[in-house]
Amino acid sequence: MSTRDSESGGKPETVAEKVDRTKPGQDEGSATFGAFVRKPGARRVAVDVSGSPSARSEPESSIEPVDSVPDDAVEVGFIADAYGLKGWVKIVPHANGKQGGDALLSAKRWWLVKGRERKSARCLQSKVHADTIVARLAGCEDRDTAAALKGHAVYVARGDFPKLDSEDEFYWVDLIGLDVENEAGVALGRVADLIDNGAHSILRIEYPGTDKDGKPETGERLIPFVGVYVKTVDRAAKRIVVDWDADY
Repeated sequence: MSTRDSESGGKPETVAEKVDRTKPGQDEGSATFGAFVRKPGARRVAVDVSGSPSARSEPESSIEPVDSVPDDAVEVGFIADAYGLKGWVKIVPHANGKQGGDALLSAKRWWLVKGRERKSARCLQSKVHADTIVARLAGCEDRDTAAALKGHAVYVARGDFPKLDSEDEFYWVDLIGLDVENEAGVALGRVADLIDNGAHSILRIEYPGTDKDGKPETGERLIPFVGVYVKTVDRAAKRIVVDWDADY
């Protein structure tokens, strides 16, 4: 383990997070923001869209098959089971049962995918239940109908994600695909994924390399997404600048 790895263990930040400093009144060792999750201590409340003006203008219909999901759709969880007897479903949000929660609570339109099936569903009501989300979908009126949705992945349009509080907070989905370079301008690769190790998020960066026989292969770098290493995130330029040497 490198010195940088051992140093990073003392700054537990989650997924979408500030890269410059902690918020006023917040302990430096406390978790900050996570992708698809709320600020620690903030209340997560049930969202009932059935009485909203936009909901009233859209008739309650059944869950309908569609040809495709929107281009900006992001998978945020999956339906684990039916919940109760009145057609509610239980959703497990991705990543430690938390990420995806706020998007599921705020979005009025969901897309359900299982194999080659694509369905569109209007969410009438959703709320937190332990580490899961339970929801009532238009056209899903009994337990048998809800149970038939078990195993479907749930997608939400990126435009329906809750707005983050500042420009220094990021959703994972917005970081994937960004080029990464260090402060000397050396290209380190591109963000392929992020990992939540329980203490903070880690950028998983892929770059072209060669194996011991000189054949092309894909290399990997893991850089903790914490302020001591991540200096700037420029989404417009699709670039992240880090304090990290190319040979780490």
